[in-house]
Amino acid sequence: MMVMTPVHELKPGIQLYNDVFTERGQLLLPKGKVLMPRDLMILKAFLVTEIDNERPLPPLAAEMPVILETTIMSHPDRVAFEKVYEEMIRTLKQSFQSALVEEIPIYKLRTGLEQLINNSKQYNILTYTPQRLKKEEYMYHNALLTGMTSYRIAKWMHLPPNEGMQVALAGLLHDIGNIRIDPDILYKPTQLEPGEVEEMRRHTRYGYDLLKNVKGINEGVKLAALQHHEKVDGSGYPLRLEQSQIHIYAKIVAVADIFHAMTLSKNYRQAQSPYLVLEQLETESFGKLDPAVVTTFIRKVTQFHNGAKVRLNNGSVGRIVFSDRDHPTRPMVAVGEIIYNLIENRQLHIQSVVQR
Repeated sequence: MMVMTPVHELKPGIQLYNDVFTERGQLLLPKGKVLMPRDLMILKAFLVTEIDNERPLPPLAAEMPVILETTIMSHPDRVAFEKVYEEMIRTLKQSFQSALVEEIPIYKLRTGLEQLINNSKQYNILTYTPQRLKKEEYMYHNALLTGMTSYRIAKWMHLPPNEGMQVALAGLLHDIGNIRIDPDILYKPTQLEPGEVEEMRRHTRYGYDLLKNVKGINEGVKLAALQHHEKVDGSGYPLRLEQSQIHIYAKIVAVADIFHAMTLSKNYRQAQSPYLVLEQLETESFGKLDPAVVTTFIRKVTQFHNGAKVRLNNGSVGRIVFSDRDHPTRPMVAVGEIIYNLIENRQLHIQSVVQR
């Protein structure tokens, strides 16, 4: 028979022997957790009056689980990742700058991208910022981050395994057409004139033209360069394609590109909060971006952030204590003894994730 413990009898320091769930079946507190004062506040905030905290019987020896050791990314691993990342930025600059007169070195780019992805345990999409981010090199950082993020999305969406690197290359090369844009337009720090906007939009056709005869990439990579600004309602460019006409690579790259375009600093704009960008992506999924790609992306990047240290837009710093799966960008954040429910406090949002 299940023995229930009233919440008012719980004290800080007590260990949970069973998971605690909300009325909707969402995990609130995991078994094994040692209760802190804020955990008791969370239980009361969710109107939990009693929990099953009976110690389970030990399993038979034959049923004892195998415990896998997990490791934290060490300093040498971080250094190795940054070294490969910076080398890839240099390779990308050289490749883009010479693409008008030389063959694009796809094998070299793919090799570097594979090496980076193989070392990407350090790469957290929501929190990663390049160590040496020069604003004039924005295009190359955006390309590289879009490539790595596109690879992750492809895996999360269960695309065939042999397509993962092709999707990564689609992200890496999606804006290569920009090398044919007049630098005065490309790097203009103020609003573009209508004619300049039209020229900027031609980068999609320029990119496809540069890639269409390149060996070592499939048609999806080439179409991603052409179609990554198309919208599922037909309002995009250059061809005003609709949902079923847009290649899946282009749909994936579009989401990754927008996320990094808005969370990286540019000459004329500071980086935006990744959580606000996720909310904007969710809004864009209604008629603009592919909703399946957006939903998968948001769900996955916010999945493991309970306990993350964050800074709110009012300047206070706290930790995420609970995330509602229906509102993943607006978790509950504990700041000292106060718990902010960002679903209810719409004037507050997470400004940034504080690196440990």
